[in-house]
Amino acid sequence: MIWFKETGSKYRNARQTYNDYSYMSRKEAQYAYELDLRLKAKDIKSWRRQQKIDLTFNGFYICNYFIDFVIIHNDGTEEYVEVKGMETPEWKLKWKMTEAMLYKKIAKGKIKLTLVK
Repeated sequence: MIWFKETGSKYRNARQTYNDYSYMSRKEAQYAYELDLRLKAKDIKSWRRQQKIDLTFNGFYICNYFIDFVIIHNDGTEEYVEVKGMETPEWKLKWKMTEAMLYKKIAKGKIKLTLVK
C-alpha cells in the first residue's frame, strides 16, 4: 500500500507524507517508495533519508547540506541522491561544494552523486 498525503508548500511544491515521514515534494515521496520496492527486491542493501553533510573549506565550517537520500548498494558503495524540482542559486552552490568535497571518494568509485530531476 502507498500512503501519500499532501501538506503545505515551499517553492509551490506539494509536501507529501509517505510511511509517516514528510517529504518536500511528491517526487521525493515517490522516490522513497521506489527505494522501498528496490529494498524488498534486494536490489539495494539499505537506504536512508536526509543525510547531513558538513560543508567545510580548508578546515573551516561553511554550512550543512542535507542530501535527500543515501543508498547503500549490495557491493557496499554509496550513492547520494538529490531529488530536485526547482534549482535555486543557493542549492547550486551547495551542490558544487558537495561535489568538490567528495571528489576523491567519487574518483575512487566509493561514492556516486546522482541528481534526479
